[in-house]
Amino acid sequence: MFVSLIGSWIQTIAQSWLVFQLTNSAFLLGVVGFLSSIPIFLLSLFGGVTADRINKKSILIVTQVSFMLLAFLLAVLTHLRLITPSQIMLIALLNGVIMAFDAPSRQALVVELVGKKYLLNAIALNSAAFNSSRIIGPAMAGILIAGIGMSGCFYINGISFLAVIAALLFIRIEHTHKRNNSAGFIKDLFEGLVFIKDNKTVLALMGMVGISSLFGISYLILMPVVADNILKVGIKGLGVLMSSAGLGALLAALALAKMGDFRFKGRFLMLANFVFCASLILFSLSKIYLFSIIILVLLGWSSVSATALINTLLQQLSPDPVRGRVMSAYMFTFAGIMPFGNLLAGSLAASLGVSAAIMMAGIICAVFFILINLVYPKIRNI
Repeated sequence: MFVSLIGSWIQTIAQSWLVFQLTNSAFLLGVVGFLSSIPIFLLSLFGGVTADRINKKSILIVTQVSFMLLAFLLAVLTHLRLITPSQIMLIALLNGVIMAFDAPSRQALVVELVGKKYLLNAIALNSAAFNSSRIIGPAMAGILIAGIGMSGCFYINGISFLAVIAALLFIRIEHTHKRNNSAGFIKDLFEGLVFIKDNKTVLALMGMVGISSLFGISYLILMPVVADNILKVGIKGLGVLMSSAGLGALLAALALAKMGDFRFKGRFLMLANFVFCASLILFSLSKIYLFSIIILVLLGWSSVSATALINTLLQQLSPDPVRGRVMSAYMFTFAGIMPFGNLLAGSLAASLGVSAAIMMAGIICAVFFILINLVYPKIRNI
């Protein structure tokens, strides 16, 4: 996945640059981002039902091959100078549809590979791969766009999927639950939702993810304005700020992988949540570049610590037959709600100002986490 994720980041940066060159429209950049995300909101729950009904490895082979073919299609159309903004939008939408089925299966497969004892290690290492690629991929994209052009970047991404496909072909899963596909698809979907509703701890964890996606993580979309208008550091400073959050995220992932299956994950989760809220509020008040960098490291650390712990706890608390559906609900609340959080952050920033919008996000998250801590005290002991 590490190789493929680097390729995906290279394509994301090159695709954004291509859209801007073709249209000179910031609005259409947002449209492409929205189209790539909205299928996760609409379809990820159905992806979870599919993951519980069909062999997850088979689903992933199909989705990864589909990603690869779309990358090569984008590369060929760009290389032949036939590419249009509408074609990019369609490819972005199709990638989002595939991701809605890929992500639940990929998340739920982890426990079948490593077992519950090493689950946190595996999730943390996966997060480390993602955040390392988030630092390496965009940097490589800038060099590659200048050297081999945007079509070359898309070809590289297509080739990078071969690493994942090869790994999947070599994987042998010895233990898996028996699937019962006699029930209807919609009935299976509601069965998963009922499990989440009835399990108060799972529901509370989902709520944490949802509120963070709607309010907390959306600070990233406002970073260009913070860098330019508040800190006055320009595009180079923006790169350092974004890398600071990535560094904090990577440190959190490596630390969790080192800690392994430790006791009282719930207490550590609450600590990470409150560090995240405090860091958001401090970041909104900061006018000093160096102080902002330090706060962003804390934001990256606390965000990934909380996300990895919630992912782990959800998988540990979910029986094998419904794990795919639980993880699809996790993806729904994590990635599916995020586009709406970005829209909300932009609206608040436009009406109240960027600093006020970020501070409000930190306060709302803090109030919610305090309520969760009071209403569901059992979380602290899991």
